Amino acid sequence: MSFSRRDFLTTAVVGSVSLGLQPEASAQSGGGKRPIIVCAGNGYDYLEEAYTFLKNGGDTLDAALKVVKGPEDDPNETSVGLGGIPNEEGVVELDACCMHGPTRRAGSVGGVRNIKNVSLVAKAVMEHTGHVMLVGEGAERFAVAMGFPRENLLTEKARKIWLLWKEYHSIGDWWGPGISDPKWNAPVKGTPQAQLWQIKYQRLEEIAANLGIDPEWRASAIHKVLFPPTGTIHCSAANEKGEVSGCTTTSGLAYKLPGRVGDSPIIGAGCYTDQDVGSAGATGSGEENIKIAGAHTIVENMRHGMSPQEAGMDALKRIVRNYNNDMSKLQYMDMTYYILRKDGAYAGVSLWDGYSEHEPHKIAVHDGTRRAEKTVALMKGYSQDYPPALGLPK
Repeated sequence: MSFSRRDFLTTAVVGSVSLGLQPEASAQSGGGKRPIIVCAGNGYDYLEEAYTFLKNGGDTLDAALKVVKGPEDDPNETSVGLGGIPNEEGVVELDACCMHGPTRRAGSVGGVRNIKNVSLVAKAVMEHTGHVMLVGEGAERFAVAMGFPRENLLTEKARKIWLLWKEYHSIGDWWGPGISDPKWNAPVKGTPQAQLWQIKYQRLEEIAANLGIDPEWRASAIHKVLFPPTGTIHCSAANEKGEVSGCTTTSGLAYKLPGRVGDSPIIGAGCYTDQDVGSAGATGSGEENIKIAGAHTIVENMRHGMSPQEAGMDALKRIVRNYNNDMSKLQYMDMTYYILRKDGAYAGVSLWDGYSEHEPHKIAVHDGTRRAEKTVALMKGYSQDYPPALGLPK
């Protein structure tokens, strides 16, 4: 049997947890080209149109929004907008924020239901209210008043994945305690555990078949049930004048408690832009990023002279510090930062190399040439699914 896609490479970690050591960057950290757009990998397909818009004089925030709107509109993207995996009650709740460097404004929405393009709603909050953040029912009603249509965001595919999770977790929930609890202990691995996971997988296959989940994506659905995914998209853009903006949008952690809000709509955590310095955003373990105000930390680090890569690495080290370098916990979380300085220098950094050797963390870039680059990892190896599983198919 093969390991799950995030199996922790213990031997790799032992040889690389020198947190002051920074590997060679694939993303540049010196002065760069402008205009430029950097974003998460799921924005790659939407960079070309956005870059053309930016190069022809389009606003930096509007360019970034053109990128993130693509995944929001895609019903097959299960972590953003339409088709996002719902909360534990089967309801899709979306979060987003944006910051416009040239006018030093911000907008944010959290826990929004029935509205697909929450990134644009966040911009509407910024432009048409005296507030920065609206949440829940109030945000939805505001969006409708601004002309955004209400629509069902729960696709048939996401609904069946949720039903699979619901049946499987009929006696389980998200009521903690979490990894950060001092009393939490790492699960013990072993042959009995491997056998138990195989039994769980077989049970899920049977339930999935009964629910009518197509065989070609049944394994993916089962994986999303066993290991609830996070997923987000961030995008930052800078034009030839050095104006910079950023935005982040997400459907959040799958099967979350209703009302749970991660880092994506939190100004300073999931996104932060300062016209004097640059912009940064995040995908990954939202709760961990909130605790260190990750995007704000990175921008402030650059303000004080750090390169984009150094600034991101420092933020990652703060996450590690919060767990006292405890790899029994850190192996179950991950974080990727997308960093853009106003002069066009950029970096993509991550806590781990990726989910597996076949799924490295990447940053998408367009500065005249569209490309995907591997992030620079703080620690060598791959983050692990939680709870740990042995003996499952890939």
